[in-house]
Amino acid sequence: MKSSSIKWFSDGSSMKIRAFSFFTIIGLIVLFVVAGFISSSETRYRLSSSMLHDWITSFSTEAMVYGMGTENHYLTQVLPEASEPPALSLVAFQFITSVKPGDIRSLVGGELPGFALYDAKIHVAGEGTNFTNLPVESAPPLNELLKEREVPSEKLQIKESKGNVTPPVQTTNGREVAFIYHSHSYESYLPLLGLDGKKDADLANDGKTNITLVGKMLGEELENRGIGARVDDSNIGVLLNEKGWEHGKAYDVSRTIVQSAIAGSDEFDLFIDIHRDALREKDTTVTINNEEYARTVFVIGEENPNYEKNLALAKDLHEALKDQYPGLSRGVIGKKGQGVDGIYNQDLSPNALLIEMGGVDNNLDQLSRTVRAIADVISEHYWNVQKVNN
Repeated sequence: MKSSSIKWFSDGSSMKIRAFSFFTIIGLIVLFVVAGFISSSETRYRLSSSMLHDWITSFSTEAMVYGMGTENHYLTQVLPEASEPPALSLVAFQFITSVKPGDIRSLVGGELPGFALYDAKIHVAGEGTNFTNLPVESAPPLNELLKEREVPSEKLQIKESKGNVTPPVQTTNGREVAFIYHSHSYESYLPLLGLDGKKDADLANDGKTNITLVGKMLGEELENRGIGARVDDSNIGVLLNEKGWEHGKAYDVSRTIVQSAIAGSDEFDLFIDIHRDALREKDTTVTINNEEYARTVFVIGEENPNYEKNLALAKDLHEALKDQYPGLSRGVIGKKGQGVDGIYNQDLSPNALLIEMGGVDNNLDQLSRTVRAIADVISEHYWNVQKVNN
């Protein structure tokens, strides 16, 4: 009698342990599913081809072939003999948690400060571009952004002569179709400020002598090619200070500027946000036909409904630069997620770009050559589109 009681007690405990384990596992699965649903239902995301592309490309090619092979077994015949179908449990785990087995970046990337930099997507890699030299944004204190240095006039003179400007064959007839602005208007270049060779990249900021000079040059070069342009040179540092905001709210400030431009004219068809990279000379300077240029990179926010169209435009311009000015473009970079803006006001137009023009060590001559190159490919693209539309 005693032994049977012990056996019953042992069996009962075993059943309780199995039941507890079962419901614990089910509870964890439900928790992951709910968490995944909540995180993917953020209002600024929508089901689009880019989102589907991200889901699909997060899995290996073999896994996709095996998935399609469940409907058509002939598809799996192209796979190597040694390949095996992925475990369903691993596929489900990756889909629910966005953690890729074997890729430690997907596990710790969101937890390590600064690691998000390497989570950017290289849509098109220019010459020498990889995850170690992606664009870097410096974020000095607001009081540094408000400083206005007295810069010798010779620092702001372009040494080479551009010669006579040939009148454009076609024009927009006085219509301003390009809007150029600067979300980080205080970004500058050490040579422009008389600080050549300084090691501290944060010194390349100024409230007066800054990236707006590059924007004005681009506006002039587009006008020379028949494309009417308006250049906004608002002092974003001052506007941030007036609102009591820090550097991270700069895109909110520039957004109101772009929205005001759109409200005041229905002619604008291209929006260009000009920036300066914080990388140094070795990554931001290239020699083409014995002349030095400031290298460029296109940055696309992947968290806006115009993402695909903006990306297509950036790719077209990159390819044009690659053909005409080999090595000038560092590529097309996509950004989204924690620690970055992810939109860059590009939701306001399907023809919106953010272009990094050189780095902290580039001088005005290098920048002016790059501006003319950018104006060349933008004008060619614009007139080709107009020809197709007409």
